[in-house]
Amino acid sequence: MKILALMLALLFTAPSTVYDFKLKNIDGKAFDLKKYKGKKLLIVNTASKCGYTPQYTELQKLADQYKDKLVVVGFPANNFNGQEPGSNGDIKAFCEKNFGVTFPLSEKVSVKGLDIAPLFQYLTTQENPDFTGDIKWNFEKFLIDENGKLIHRYRSNVKPLSTEITSQL
Repeated sequence: MKILALMLALLFTAPSTVYDFKLKNIDGKAFDLKKYKGKKLLIVNTASKCGYTPQYTELQKLADQYKDKLVVVGFPANNFNGQEPGSNGDIKAFCEKNFGVTFPLSEKVSVKGLDIAPLFQYLTTQENPDFTGDIKWNFEKFLIDENGKLIHRYRSNVKPLSTEITSQL
């Protein structure tokens, strides 16, 4: 009986870092953030038809410029006015063709509401010096430290190459 209780406790243990989540990349393959342990992560909910979509350019520059200590990861989401209507294949092609995106992209996810992806449920409730709660729009950013913990959160209008972000790298 004790073994069963221990197994259930382990099964339902709350995640403690972003490394505890199982994800799929834009191609539908298993994707594990653990492989980036030791580097910071900038997790961004993205969309192809948003006023902030040009931030893909700066996100790629940021990924290139800080590649030794940061990994940018995009999470396409269609939660805000249907601004990410395409399939995973459409999104990948759009990002590569229009912005030269080479940083990792996840499969399309939900970042708010009843079907919120577990990673974003976790991120929006984690303590940080900025704010918690629902994502308000596309291109919100979550800066994760080298150990998988949220250290800063930025609203959509904070540009990827702003000193608000780069000073933390």
